[in-house]
Amino acid sequence: MRTQRGSRRQSPEVYRRRRIAVGVLMALILIVLGGGIWAAVAAVSSSAGGPGPDAAQPAASASAPATDAAGASQTASATASPSASASQSSATPSPSATPACDPHLITVSAATDKASYAPADKPVFTLKVTNGNTVPCGVNVGTTQMEFLVVSGADRIFSSKDCQADVQDLIKTIPAGGSETANFPWQRVRSTEGCKAVTGEPKPGVYVLTASLGPVTSSKAVFELK
Repeated sequence: MRTQRGSRRQSPEVYRRRRIAVGVLMALILIVLGGGIWAAVAAVSSSAGGPGPDAAQPAASASAPATDAAGASQTASATASPSASASQSSATPSPSATPACDPHLITVSAATDKASYAPADKPVFTLKVTNGNTVPCGVNVGTTQMEFLVVSGADRIFSSKDCQADVQDLIKTIPAGGSETANFPWQRVRSTEGCKAVTGEPKPGVYVLTASLGPVTSSKAVFELK
């Protein structure tokens, strides 16, 4: 006896429709699952502190400190420049010391206001001190250093030091190549050391004047008394 099947065989059209329905359902399931997985991954990354969709912004921010560091480097370099200049300036050799005055270049000359004097004339003697140095020099031109001396041959006639009183020092700064002068009126009298009394007056004749300033003595100046 043939057994009868409980159901009839379905037509191919029915199978085709079922396959389409199953495919659409599977696609929907995959779409839903895909969105859930992406959301889960984003949530895990966010909670772990990892970069999210805006990860490009921190990269841009990270470039700013680099620029600041470069600027700070340039500032530090600019700040260091004055120190370098100061070092170079301090390394510059200092100028040589100012030359000292050479006393041998201090010279003295003597002169009279006339070459010949009438009996009533009173000669005026002049002492001139000259600085031959290339720098200004302080020179003592006071009466403690100065002397006018008149002689006639071997006869000592007169010295301004014999009877002078209230002698004093006088420092003068004489410029390089400059001069200072001092005048002394002579009364046509004789004198002796210690200012002792002297009789007689200089007679007519030729006389020689020398002027001294400390150890420096002038050359001779010749004049005539009539």
